[in-house]
Amino acid sequence: MPKGHLLCTPVSADERVDLIEKYGDEMMKVTVAICTYNRAHDAVEAIRSAIQQNYASSDYEIILIDNNSKDNTREVVLQTILHHENHSIRYVLEEKQGLSVARNRAIHEARGQYILFLDDDAFACRDWIHQIVSVFEMNENIGCVGGKIDPIWEVPEPMWIPPENRSLFTILDFADEVTEMKSPYIPFGANVAFRLSVFDQLAPFREDLGRVGNNLLSSEESELIARIRTKFKVYYTPYGAVQHKVAKERTTKNWFLRRIYWQGVSDAIRDQDRGVVRTAKHGIKLAQGITTSLIYIYNSDRFTRQLAKVCYRNGMIVGSLRQNSKG
Repeated sequence: MPKGHLLCTPVSADERVDLIEKYGDEMMKVTVAICTYNRAHDAVEAIRSAIQQNYASSDYEIILIDNNSKDNTREVVLQTILHHENHSIRYVLEEKQGLSVARNRAIHEARGQYILFLDDDAFACRDWIHQIVSVFEMNENIGCVGGKIDPIWEVPEPMWIPPENRSLFTILDFADEVTEMKSPYIPFGANVAFRLSVFDQLAPFREDLGRVGNNLLSSEESELIARIRTKFKVYYTPYGAVQHKVAKERTTKNWFLRRIYWQGVSDAIRDQDRGVVRTAKHGIKLAQGITTSLIYIYNSDRFTRQLAKVCYRNGMIVGSLRQNSKG
């Protein structure tokens, strides 16, 4: 993707030197980055899982990026920092809303050789840092490492979820051993890590993609990882695992179909999908999908699958129209 399409620029080596001078420390091995918005309790639990690692506390830092939360995130995180003075933990306020903005702020602030992202509603296993770092150190050309993500269902997993769509609930079990993850497969943001030096060559997350507030815009991870693959390898490890909460409100068909719709919007924006012909093609496929859905209206499983395709195509149309409006 040309740099003109990106809303962030690479972090220069000089800027990293400035950060070292600002904090008075040398670069360390690992930065654990947790981005949060209005999840004070969850964020503290994520920090605690990062503290309880089988890894020397002197070799890693934890950065909590508060994406302008309106709850008591700042207070509870600062209390947590006070109670764990033997760990390097920093609270950073990022006032501009957007998950990609928060992640890019973490990349800018990081002092580690590797930056490991952990969702604010996830828990890292005790060997998480060690296992992720060990993969990076297999080969200096590995630029991105993802790990296994197991779900913690707040309520029992719904039987109606199509198997091909389980990944939308941030579930990842790609392989039973450390392996290269080739296109089109990607790690998920709840458990993804990068060699920090890749951002000296490549721009970080696109800020026109990714969640802002309560919308479900996504695809910022797939777009970035596609660019990383042009210069570096992407790997997966089942050993550096995390557990990720699936909230009750995310187990409804309404949330599921909304998530599918926003995936369509995201994919169209990511791919710069524009033009009357492209939009018309999406419209034709949408009409076909609606017709097929009516055929399966009395078959619950097939109807759900078809309805998901309709919502996705509708999102593609909206995303394409957004691109058209930009000219």
